[in-house]
Formats: sequence, C-alpha cells, structure tokens
Amino acid sequence: MKLYCGIDLHSNNSYIVIIDENDKIVAEKKVVNDLKAILALLLPFRDSICGVAVESTFNWYWLVDGLIENDFSVHLVNTSKVKQYEGLKYSDDKYDSFWLAHLMRLEILPTGYIYPKEERAIRDLVRRRMQLVQQKTTHILSIQNQIIRNTGIQVSANDVRKLNAQDIEGFLSDVNQRLAINSNLCIMHALEKEVHHLEQAAVKQVMLREEYKLLLDISGIGKILALTIMLETGDISRFKHVGNYASYCRCVNSKLMSNDKKKGKGNTKNGNKYLAWAYIEAANFAIRFNENAKRYYQKKAAKTKRVIALKAVAHKLSRACYYVIKNQEPFNNDRIFI
Repeated sequence: MKLYCGIDLHSNNSYIVIIDENDKIVAEKKVVNDLKAILALLLPFRDSICGVAVESTFNWYWLVDGLIENDFSVHLVNTSKVKQYEGLKYSDDKYDSFWLAHLMRLEILPTGYIYPKEERAIRDLVRRRMQLVQQKTTHILSIQNQIIRNTGIQVSANDVRKLNAQDIEGFLSDVNQRLAINSNLCIMHALEKEVHHLEQAAVKQVMLREEYKLLLDISGIGKILALTIMLETGDISRFKHVGNYASYCRCVNSKLMSNDKKKGKGNTKNGNKYLAWAYIEAANFAIRFNENAKRYYQKKAAKTKRVIALKAVAHKLSRACYYVIKNQEPFNNDRIFI
C-alpha cells in the first residue's frame, strides 16, 4: 500500500498527516519541532511512504535535511503556487497537511528546489554580507540627508566614506547635529569592516566553478557578484528557458493582460530577491563602465523612469549570464546591449 505524507510546518510545531491511495487518513498528529518526535511518527511507515511534502517556510532546513538523512523522499512545497479548493469555508493545520499529501498523490504538487546542504551555509554567509551592505547604504544616505538638510550642500557617497570628525565640524556648528552624523559614520565604518571580513571568508572557502568564471568577463560583474550569482542560481538546468531564469531573478515585468489591456499585476515578489539585487548592482556598474550599456540605459531612461531603465539593463545581464552558464562559453559584451 502506497502512503503519502504532508507536513504543515510552523515556527514551533508541525502537523503531520499520512494518507493512503484513497485519501483515507492513516495517521495524524501535531508534534513539537523536534526531529526525533517527527521520526517517531514516520519511521513505522517509511517503507510505504512514497514521499513527504514539507512547506517551504523560513525554518525548513533542519526538517528536510533530517528526513533525507533518514531515507525519506522529500518534496519542498512551493506554497505560493498551491491551489486550494475555492469553495472552502474552513481550513486548519490538519486540512492543510492533508491537502499537501493529496496533491502529491495526484502528482500535481508544486515543488521548489532543495538547495544542496553542503553549499547552503556559504550561500547564507554571502547573503549576510549583502544585508550588511544594505545597512551601510542606509547610514550613508542618512549622513547625506542630514548634511543637505542643514547646509544645502550635496555630498557624494564616495565623499561620505572619507569624512572624519574634523570634516563634520566644518559642515555643521551644532553639536547635536555633529553627534548624530558621527554616530552614523562610526556604524558605517564598522559595517565596512565586517563586509570585508565576510568577503574574505567567502572567497577563501569557495571557488567559482568553471562555468561561472566566465561571468567575470561580463560588464558590471566582479568576483563577489559572480560568487553571489553562482551560489543563488545553483543548478542552471532547473531553468528550462532563459525566460524562466530572468523571471526567477525578478528581471521581468509582472502584468496580467487581456485583449491587449492591462488587467492587473502578478506577484512581483516571486523569485529570488538576492539574484534581483545582484543584477541591479551589476547594472549600476555596467552603465558606468560600459559605453554600450550606458547608451542602452540612456535610451530607455529617455522614454520611461530611470528605475525601469536600470531594470531593463539588469534583464539583459541576467539573460546573458544564463547563456554563459548553460553553454559554458564566453559572451560578447557588444551583443548584450544591441
């Protein structure tokens, strides 16, 4: 007899339902988030369970890894694509778990990519670096705003990084205003130090694979961005077409069209926010150092908003990277922005 298991995973507990081929519930239980407790329920049925469906929540690592290590076939559910019965009036954890198992039995369960455990920690380390970079940018913007608000003087981001206490005294006479800016400077420099530390640690631990080394020849992409793209992309074969990859990178428009008219938007947050950030960063560098990218951006910016023009450059770069990684051959920069 074939069995199917669905697990509704929460922050502190999980609801487990096991069903047979006729959707009859064989076992069900709410358990605390402890691998031993979950295995105690599942192991007696291991030989009959065809698969275990686990929700892709923020805390799935420990559960998915533990089940795989105990020889279960695990499916990481793409919860944003799970279709519920539209006439449903009531739902709870038991029903949600049952529904996951039911969809798996029908072979229509939408699943996501289970990132390899051995590379997950270094990927998350690079993600933490990105978080610190964003926080550093927040402090730079705060300093710029305080200076222009009180003096009318515009200071570039590069000049902000070079500021010291004496420079601040030259800008501002009020002691409280100087104290506020100096506090931002102090945190900004601390973040810069940690960002550099994480960069060094990441580069020492993982090398770019051969197919990803070619990314360094693409305008706007340096070692850290190439490393980010490699770790976030994973196995390129999971993207059937270049459009699937560009969509995953959040580099395409999200529109719902009917009869050539816009009827609304899709979920703009579907995809990988870290790849979206990486390609926007690459686009910013590309329009500064690549003349073709700069002309393409200016042409787009003349017709629409600058942020949309920048997104168009990011879209071009994401498509170029897809073919470089998939075909493992150098890409001609002159062909990207034609």
